[in-house]
Amino acid sequence: MTTYNLEKYRPTLHFAPQRNWMNDPNGMVYFKGEYHLFFQHNPNDSIWGPMHWGHAVSKDMIDWQELPIALYPDELGTIFSGSAVVDWHNTSGFFPDEPGIVAIFTHHLDKADGTPTIQTQSLAYSHDQGRTWTKYEGNPVLGHPTKVDFRDPKVFWHAETAKWLMALATGQTVTFYSSLNLIDWQFESEFGDNIGSHEGVWECPDLFELAVDNSEEKKWVLLVSIGDNPQFESGSRTQYFVGSFDGSTFTADHQEIQWLDFGKDNYAGVSFSDIPTEDGRRIYLGWMSNWRYANQVPTEGWRSQMTLPRTLALQHVGGQLLVVQNPVKELDSYFTKVVEIDDLFISSEESKAFAVDKPSVEIVLEIDNHDAKQFGVVLSHTASQKTVLTIDAETNRFTLDRERSGQIVFSENFSNHQELNLQATNQVKLHIIVDSASIEVFLNEGAYAVTSLVYPDKVCEEVVLFALDGTIQVTNSYIGAFHS
Repeated sequence: MTTYNLEKYRPTLHFAPQRNWMNDPNGMVYFKGEYHLFFQHNPNDSIWGPMHWGHAVSKDMIDWQELPIALYPDELGTIFSGSAVVDWHNTSGFFPDEPGIVAIFTHHLDKADGTPTIQTQSLAYSHDQGRTWTKYEGNPVLGHPTKVDFRDPKVFWHAETAKWLMALATGQTVTFYSSLNLIDWQFESEFGDNIGSHEGVWECPDLFELAVDNSEEKKWVLLVSIGDNPQFESGSRTQYFVGSFDGSTFTADHQEIQWLDFGKDNYAGVSFSDIPTEDGRRIYLGWMSNWRYANQVPTEGWRSQMTLPRTLALQHVGGQLLVVQNPVKELDSYFTKVVEIDDLFISSEESKAFAVDKPSVEIVLEIDNHDAKQFGVVLSHTASQKTVLTIDAETNRFTLDRERSGQIVFSENFSNHQELNLQATNQVKLHIIVDSASIEVFLNEGAYAVTSLVYPDKVCEEVVLFALDGTIQVTNSYIGAFHS
């Protein structure tokens, strides 16, 4: 029997399975005081394999309790990605006594005779807050005669038309269906031809409404994950569209491609269903990995973690309407300020180092660039391992460099720089969360996100602020340390 070091690289703040493989978040729903996270899970190995739905619950989306497997494969196939909703008004007929949770998922059936795979949509329901599940006897409830890629149903209640709506990944489009009872589905429309990125298969769609700039105006946002294509350097990633939705058809307001995250390691993310109206947030969670190397990352006996949960908003940034994302407020209680920084000048002659050696570190920086050509942050994991975040004022580029961050040899692609263009670099705000095997960077109050795995020997021994060929001023900033 193989003995693993199951604790090496295990995150402090992020959900990871106790053992074996995990990928896409599934069925995320809030019900009776609990956040539910289901996930693609192979309980037999730490590489991708026969998909089940794993299950975890949390009161605050940070501290998770893993529960027994929720859904197992059956004669209709393995259990691919999907969503979950609370059927408050018993539209399905499954809940004559009190509301419960309905899971809508893809059955994936590989045919032994060599004919194409069959992907269909099926239901399961729970009367005990997700602890046990009954698969609907009439499964599957939705199929397609010709589409091989027909998966990842994201279902929500559309109050204006009093219908359930489903966004479904269908090759390189998203197809919308509607239902009155979650069982009988009708085609509504298809979106995706001649718009957006088509570098890989479209997966894990999510459609929801957000307020614009905290005003009364609202727009619809469609998230679409793009699968890995070996022809392109980026691997798997996620795009989004902003537009309108009339209960049947989604129409994008723009032609340009918008990326949700400029790091390598945020994929297949979707939002929680049934967040209470009085809360009002749209909360998102992604799988923190990339299909280019997901099966090779150097953890033992388990693989993969989720991103931190993030609150999404729509804001105008430099003339563009962007999806802005920031860590949920629940994270605040896990950190204590250990260093406060104000009115600190850093020049090319002298960088500034702060000692910090904790299980997780939060860094919040407001930087005014006086005349430096480059400036940024070095996360010194150990004396020889570091991740470097650089802002280049001459090119307005942000770069995350993990070439010397620790273990990188498992993939040639892993050490490639992660970059994005900023509109200006005279003032830059950075919110950085460093955990055992990850760095999440939120720039300019969440206008840009960079999510990145790292595998150092230690989380972070020292935070170094630097400037080259000029001076920066750091104000109203701090470093926080995790406390349990």
